[in-house]
Amino acid sequence: MADIIVPELAESITEGEIVRWVKQVGDSVEKGEFIVELETDKVNAEIISEEAGVLTEILAQEGDVVEVGAVIARVDANATGAAPAPKEEAKPEAPKEEAPKAAPAPAAPVVEETSSNERIIASPAARKLAREKGIDLAAVSPVDPQGRVRVQDVAAHGTAPAAPAAQATPAAPAPKAVDDSRVEAVKMTRRQQTAARKLLEVSQNTAMLTTFNEIDMTAVMALRSRKKDAFMENHDGTKLGFMSFFTKAVTAALKKYPAVNAKIVGDEIHYNKFYDVGVAVSTPDGLVVPNVRDTDRKNFAEIEADIAELAVKARNKKLALSDLEGGSFTITNGGIFGSLMSTPIINGDQAAILGMHNIVKRPIAVGDEIELRPMMYVALSYDHRIINGKESVGFLKMVKDLIENPEDLLLEG
Repeated sequence: MADIIVPELAESITEGEIVRWVKQVGDSVEKGEFIVELETDKVNAEIISEEAGVLTEILAQEGDVVEVGAVIARVDANATGAAPAPKEEAKPEAPKEEAPKAAPAPAAPVVEETSSNERIIASPAARKLAREKGIDLAAVSPVDPQGRVRVQDVAAHGTAPAAPAAQATPAAPAPKAVDDSRVEAVKMTRRQQTAARKLLEVSQNTAMLTTFNEIDMTAVMALRSRKKDAFMENHDGTKLGFMSFFTKAVTAALKKYPAVNAKIVGDEIHYNKFYDVGVAVSTPDGLVVPNVRDTDRKNFAEIEADIAELAVKARNKKLALSDLEGGSFTITNGGIFGSLMSTPIINGDQAAILGMHNIVKRPIAVGDEIELRPMMYVALSYDHRIINGKESVGFLKMVKDLIENPEDLLLEG
């Protein structure tokens, strides 16, 4: 018998939530086969079986929070795949035998539950708790938008009737009924809860300010238009986007303004001597910020390839913790969603973040003439405890100058 244990993932991660069991009790598993998906604060981890055999026990259900080192299942190397099946089917029979012994009032719901529960999608733990409480699963309102009943739903249903009984005024349940019909309550994912907590911590624990500028994108757009086909042909299909230009410009500016590449640790300022630039990526589960490592040592093609690879991994939930940890600066591009201007929030314990925005043609004075130019507003949010106003404005002005004169990036890089 081999235990399936929640492995150590990183020093900062102590627990996770079970998202789904790929294998069920009675299924055969191979050594090294992925059997359960675990969602942590940062990434989704695939837990494998260290032994070949049959999954004979599942000790934690989908939605349960489990700690690192906890035993969540067992695999029997000597069992056969068909062995556990009768045991699983036998469970619903227990309430039928005990039903006649129960008081007449709860007996009817138990019988109805047994027949209706077979048509309800529910976790084993939820079914067990429903049987114990004499609750018909068909009457339980699941939080899961896909309709799966979890043990928390059953527990909440079991306690709900007690609230009106404890209150003196009979009018109290009426507003709740209206609210339930107009509001859908969906539990935040573990990652959403973590992001919400960290964003609040940043806003409360930093002296965050934002400075703005605008960039004339004419030169970089013309250069990209001229070179994009040859670039793709020479670099195995890698596309030339704007992110590589901004990443190289930011890296050059970080070298000139080291405070922007620093962080506060206790009563010390740590000036990073490396340039790992985080690029915010939107996924169905929320925003993640994987890092492009050593941007001072990479060319445009390497940066574009890294960004494309990280974006694919993020959307497929394949990011590793090493992809997310240790960034020194972040770039976020709200412009891809149409944002004209915003004040981005600093990421983690970093000192600053650059916000890119939508490119819009606007009338601009060029010498004594007015011309329509493709313009982008940029914003630098920064921690004023580390970075003063002169440094923040100088940093953003340097990024602007390099993008407006992209050939200078060759001299910087």
